[in-house]
Amino acid sequence: MATARLMLTNRVIRSGEPTDQVGDMKYFEHRAGPINKFSNWDELKRKDFVERLSAIADTFPVVTDAQNEQQKHISLFIHGYNNSWDGSVKRYEQIRTDLFDANDLGQLVLFSWPSNGSVAGYLPDREDARACADALAQELKDLHDRLLRMQEVAMKSDDPSKMCRAKLSIIAHSMGNYVAQKALAVAARRLNSPQLLTLITQLAMVAADVDNDLFQKDKPQDSDGVLMANVCYRIGALFTGLDQVLGASAGLKHFGTRRLGRSGLADRNNVWDNVFDVDVSSIIKKTDVHSAVFDSPRALALLEQVLRGVDRNHLSLPAEPTTTMPGKAA
Repeated sequence: MATARLMLTNRVIRSGEPTDQVGDMKYFEHRAGPINKFSNWDELKRKDFVERLSAIADTFPVVTDAQNEQQKHISLFIHGYNNSWDGSVKRYEQIRTDLFDANDLGQLVLFSWPSNGSVAGYLPDREDARACADALAQELKDLHDRLLRMQEVAMKSDDPSKMCRAKLSIIAHSMGNYVAQKALAVAARRLNSPQLLTLITQLAMVAADVDNDLFQKDKPQDSDGVLMANVCYRIGALFTGLDQVLGASAGLKHFGTRRLGRSGLADRNNVWDNVFDVDVSSIIKKTDVHSAVFDSPRALALLEQVLRGVDRNHLSLPAEPTTTMPGKAA
């Protein structure tokens, strides 16, 4: 079933087009026509956008605890660096169609942050990614508060149907993981007791352009990785040593620290128990490796398992599709 096309963005809109400059958060729903034509997106007031998402979640079925993996998602996709607005909506549309609609997974929402859309813009993008943290953190905190109110109503009325019917997840790609890192850390600091309610059920970190020692347990208690682990039920990193983009980015900053999306976790025996990684080298297409998880059916099938909450010990790397020789029976 086709889902809505929804977007929040803090790109400055100038002359009717999104730019690569940081501005105020705005909210949109696609009306009709080509998705990468900005005039085809209708701007919504924040209140109307929230109500639109709530109405979508209300259509999701109530599932039992035994059907936990079948619960649908409201998921945020955060694109990486070197993505223009045009590129970000095209990638969003592909993931929405191939992952969410194809598997009846729920509703995907795009967060299009003002990356520069060029390889030369890597370092400016990193500064823009950090600058986006406060605005996205406020969205996440407000979402947490809304969910907490719904939970309290459900408890007082003894009516589970009044609880949120959606899992909340984030799919972050490349430097979009740095946006998520900073936003979740800020949100955690703004919440008085983040352990009372999981903010994000599944954080899927794809080709993550963040330090691979981010989630080490010996980090300070106020470090980003610790704060992220507190507000996320589970954090899964999909990585491959074949990613040359992340190999190059490691030399641009934080000397000596490898990228999580290229090397995996620095020490799997010393991370928070809700954090894990999966090497996807054997199931991705070997072209455009940095984005290959989204372009490879087998990797998308693994990403679906991660989002549904399949236990890490039972995640399966999908088999290569079988082919038959001409003239041979299947």
